[in-house]
Amino acid sequence: MSDTSFPLVRILSRLSQRGSNVDRDELLSLFLDYVSELGFDLYPAQEEAILELLQWHHVILNTPTGSGKSLVAMALHFQALAENRVCYYTSPIKALANEKFFDLCETLGPENVGLMTGDGSVNRDAPIICCTAEILANRALREPDFPVDYVVMDEFHYYGDRERGMAWQIPLITLRDTVFLLMSATLGDVSEIAKRLDAYTDRQVSVITGAQRPVPLTFSYREAMTHETVQELFDSNEAPIYLVNFTQRACAEQAQALTSLSFLSKQERQQIAAELQSVRFDTPNGKELSRFLRAGIGIHHAGLLPKYRLTVEKLSQAGFLKVVSGTDSLGVGVNIPIRSVVFRQLCKFDGDRTAILTAREFHQIAGRAGRRGFDDHGLVVVQSPEHIAENRRLEAKRIKNPHLKNKLVNKKPPIKGYVPWDEKTFDRLREAPPEPLVPQFSVNHGMLIQVLQAYAHVPGGGYRRIVEIIQRAHLRDAEKRIQLRLAAKLFMSLRQVGVVQVEWEDNEPLRFVRVREDLQKDFSLHQALSLFLVEAVELIDPTTETHALDVLTLVESILENPTVVLLKQVDKLKGELVGKLKAEGVEYEERMEALERVEYPKPNAEFIYETFNLFAKGHPWVGAENIKPKSVARDMVERAVTFNEYVRDLGLARSEGVLLRYLTQVYKTCVQNVPETLRTEPFDDVISFLHTMIIRTDSSLIEEWERMMRGEIVRPKDRFQPPEPTSPTHLASDFKAFVRRIRNEMFMLLKSLSDRNWEDAVTCIRDDGDEPWTEKRFEQVMAPYFDAHAFIDVSPSARGTRNTEVQQQGEQCWSVLQRIIDPEGDEDWFIEGWIDLDLIRDQSEPLVSLRRIGS
Repeated sequence: MSDTSFPLVRILSRLSQRGSNVDRDELLSLFLDYVSELGFDLYPAQEEAILELLQWHHVILNTPTGSGKSLVAMALHFQALAENRVCYYTSPIKALANEKFFDLCETLGPENVGLMTGDGSVNRDAPIICCTAEILANRALREPDFPVDYVVMDEFHYYGDRERGMAWQIPLITLRDTVFLLMSATLGDVSEIAKRLDAYTDRQVSVITGAQRPVPLTFSYREAMTHETVQELFDSNEAPIYLVNFTQRACAEQAQALTSLSFLSKQERQQIAAELQSVRFDTPNGKELSRFLRAGIGIHHAGLLPKYRLTVEKLSQAGFLKVVSGTDSLGVGVNIPIRSVVFRQLCKFDGDRTAILTAREFHQIAGRAGRRGFDDHGLVVVQSPEHIAENRRLEAKRIKNPHLKNKLVNKKPPIKGYVPWDEKTFDRLREAPPEPLVPQFSVNHGMLIQVLQAYAHVPGGGYRRIVEIIQRAHLRDAEKRIQLRLAAKLFMSLRQVGVVQVEWEDNEPLRFVRVREDLQKDFSLHQALSLFLVEAVELIDPTTETHALDVLTLVESILENPTVVLLKQVDKLKGELVGKLKAEGVEYEERMEALERVEYPKPNAEFIYETFNLFAKGHPWVGAENIKPKSVARDMVERAVTFNEYVRDLGLARSEGVLLRYLTQVYKTCVQNVPETLRTEPFDDVISFLHTMIIRTDSSLIEEWERMMRGEIVRPKDRFQPPEPTSPTHLASDFKAFVRRIRNEMFMLLKSLSDRNWEDAVTCIRDDGDEPWTEKRFEQVMAPYFDAHAFIDVSPSARGTRNTEVQQQGEQCWSVLQRIIDPEGDEDWFIEGWIDLDLIRDQSEPLVSLRRIGS
């Protein structure tokens, strides 16, 4: 491929001289040629920012959404290439780093761009690197001579994020010789950040703000019902509309309420139906979502399965969805076209209490309205509280019908989850600038060890470096003293357990601080928990019947809690308990006391806590809060339930994505962190069970991870394309894993048949031939069996390997025989099927085609 394929590479070739002495006037002229080729003119704020960067000044760019901040970043990447320097681009999420990687590859050439995320890296020695903020922060701590000349920090308002903000601050107080470009649309007052950055780097900081927005916004406040506002906006050609909710439940409820409105023409409905033909809506939430989409309404929140979220984004970009009812989490990395943003309310639960939105939150969401290149304006509408709009409607009825005056009772405001707002609240948020960013900084064991390792051979060691970092932190003096005392306490704890050693030479003062050599150079808390996992697995007797499940419990204990799933487990247990206590005649007060003591299942909790406490004595950087016994994956394996069954059982339809992400994390941890030498055949079966369940539900998460592990990534826009055909030989290349998957698929079919869940049974097999296996056909074929037997045995013994026979019949063909065990232990019935890998085009499809079920 020639350089002409990459615009800035072609333009760069016209540069008379490259390197640190490059002619900056010539460099600017060439970049302006590139901007002209794009058909743009620079806004004043863009031009000022680029000129400041050419002077090697830091730039804090605080301009509205759509004002071309990415073009300024591109100018800095171009400048880095021209000067033969290194430039890092950081983002809050891997998806955005991935997207930026491909954008830069297309403009700067793939040989010049690399990608680094927690899952893997591509071309990591390239001069331009895309990564998450945490990757940059960790390298800044671990590498004393970290070679980075320029850093672009996108979405810099994350600097104030309580959980992750420290990753945005660390580079600013460790990379003294680096030029920074800090960008966001909602920064607020950054004078203190600029002052501290100037003082540390001795380099000028230019704060550039601009109110000029390519697509101007119009704001309005309405006392009307939501469906009335949406209908009016649609009739006024103000769609697509993003309806902002603050709970996943509200997203679905509002979408349902809007289905009574007509948004689509007959042709559009047909086009949507054609687009959805290849989408499997085969989970409990799928049918509802499918119905919404066919009405031109989407929903978007973190609880959706990735395949559903991707479908919503695809239909939105194609212009088929007129309304998307989503949460306020619609942010970076999500490309949904929006002309109008409608706030249903101005209060939300912030993790501690229900409160009015901050100005930053309001502007961040409102800024999504209006698409550059598509809209000449964006519209932001704020709804009054629902009871206000309803009471206004009732008052109009009373005026029109005086005889109904005493019958029409005003609606009261909600008792919970509500803080009142009105038009004055709206005006204040609209006019207020974003609040100043609050710096986040706290020393921890992981940070301490990384720095001590990096400076082990420097007199004074890394502890002196830690003190310097704390003294440069963006904190008040009193807060710095607190952090210095904390660092000393953590350092002493590491010395006490022998992780850190202080070495003296010839009665000289303190010279070196050494970290125990067996700690990996890329130490992290996750790796420490992984080490605990390995040590704890070694303590479990592999001959016990529950060994595989106990190992799975250990895996779950080192992972973050899927809170919504655990809460649903508690709800179910409470429901079962209250029914039992009522039947036993237990008094109300005693029932309530008993319900207060209910918690989610924690198998082997005593063993896990005791083992972890012993481990923590030698590894003080792990705290008691980092071990979390629970049983989600174990519960599913132990009860042999499918994903759909578990979702229905706990009522998780609106949180399917949460459950899938958690199961994927469990699977990845099993594969990555349980050594093969400690795995047993039953545990490999557990891994296969999880893998089969995940890819049959939604294969995108595992496929993305497996590609990253192989050094491959998928261009974001290609996610919308049909999947590439899977090589038939690939599925059977690991024959043991292939057979395990077949056994798991057949068992899922057996489980569905045993539960007489014909709908799920249909999804367990391939739809081949002229006589498809429908729900009715399954019911008819199984009727004789259930006339003679109460159920199908799906116990662990019935799931044994001997009950599934797989025999190769050709190069790509296998026959499958699955025995059906009846309650008496007889094997008179069986399932016959076949597999033709030449027919498999997507590994998420079922493998087995059904021939017959009978005796």
